Amino acid sequence: MVTVSDTQVTWLTQEAYNRLKHELDELIENRPVIAQKINTSREEGDLKENGGYHAAREEQGQQEARIRHLQELLRGAKVGEAPSNDGVAEPGMVLTVRYEGDDDEEKFLLATREEGSEGELEVYSPESPLGRALLGAKEGETREYALPSGKIQKVTLTKAVPYSG
Repeated sequence: MVTVSDTQVTWLTQEAYNRLKHELDELIENRPVIAQKINTSREEGDLKENGGYHAAREEQGQQEARIRHLQELLRGAKVGEAPSNDGVAEPGMVLTVRYEGDDDEEKFLLATREEGSEGELEVYSPESPLGRALLGAKEGETREYALPSGKIQKVTLTKAVPYSG
């Protein structure tokens, strides 16, 4: 299962879409339960010292934020589409890279963290400095990006294949 995003679109496997849609439906169905908790807690008296009331309001806020996030994510989602196997770094690809000055290779999934990968694969966002540097790179191409220290790091894309979680 994988979620992949560029600036306009999020790709989801059918399984991921179904699971997120199910979560959204459950959250929406649960709205009256939270509202009832708030009303019950409110009736207990002084709101300043009413921990149950404040906890219920906090839960409601978090739940509404998650509902908005899921609605937005699912509205723009493309289901079942994956990037082509053309050796070009793009969201949805497992990239193998070698950093200048290091003989070891690193392998990671270029994707959003909304779902990430359920395996042992690291996930790097296409919006991260490394992700932005590698977007559009072809196998064998070397790119540069700035490290938090301000130093410039060179990285070579050695392999790019579609994720097949």
